[in-house]
Amino acid sequence: MDPHSHSHSLSPPPAPDDDPDAMPREQQQREEAPPGYVPPMGPEEVAAVEALLGYEFKDKSLVGLALTHGSFYLPYRSGDSTYERLEYLGDGVLTCLVSREVFLTYPDLPPGPLTRLRAANVDKEKLARIAVDHGIHRFLRHKAPKLEEQIADFVKELCQYEYHSNGLLDAPKVLSDIVESLIGAIYLDSKYNQELVWQVFQKLADPLIRLETLGRHPVSELLEFGQKSGRIVDISKDGWVKDTKVDVFVDGVLVASATYAQKKEIASNRAAKAALDKLKEMSGQSDVLSAPALGEAPEPLDELGRAGALEL
Repeated sequence: MDPHSHSHSLSPPPAPDDDPDAMPREQQQREEAPPGYVPPMGPEEVAAVEALLGYEFKDKSLVGLALTHGSFYLPYRSGDSTYERLEYLGDGVLTCLVSREVFLTYPDLPPGPLTRLRAANVDKEKLARIAVDHGIHRFLRHKAPKLEEQIADFVKELCQYEYHSNGLLDAPKVLSDIVESLIGAIYLDSKYNQELVWQVFQKLADPLIRLETLGRHPVSELLEFGQKSGRIVDISKDGWVKDTKVDVFVDGVLVASATYAQKKEIASNRAAKAALDKLKEMSGQSDVLSAPALGEAPEPLDELGRAGALEL
């Protein structure tokens, strides 16, 4: 349990059920929080965050601001005193700095792979990993109970993937938000010193995802397999609304299924990954993307049958 998000005597109403990151619809009708309702982050907590970042702030108030979620003000309006503006700033700075890094590291790489490398190093999952790996998430100030459950689930599953899950994990957006907001706070506090910001981020993000560790999105890989092998790949999401399940058919045969209630996209990615694993197992190869020889028909999958379908 986060001691920093439960240290106040006032008992807030529950967060909205549909989206724990969103403020309630009636927010605009709420009054501003009275003075002192939300205390600043204590000096011990500020110093602990500075130690995690490896940066000492001149303006200590930026630390608390960068870690304050809008729900922390419930039942009052949050106004502008949340991490959102700093998050916006940090997002832009990181995009610029990581673009420069991959551009200089790979002078012969075309724009497509450069874009994928940049995205892998600044996307929601990578930044959320940084928050968890360095314990930054423990200092998040919020009053959204569902966030605790989401973060705990993410932390539990994170160890299964060394660098990146490539769409198999549902990283809580709030974790990537606070990393971006802290980067924005450092950028602001350092008088817009990009080199200093890069030094901080490089240490936090180590190891950066490089070309040799850049994974592939399972849906893209599966569809490419279909195109190269002449097989018909169908990722059916018809059952997701009813039972949160996505099925993958290859040449009309059910190959794999996966369920994930929170997001259809995650269920689709997991079903595609399960299908790829099954196809690789059937072919006895580590790469299923090799196309059949010219004029050669693809081998039928009929022998797999529904009994051989892999379920997550």
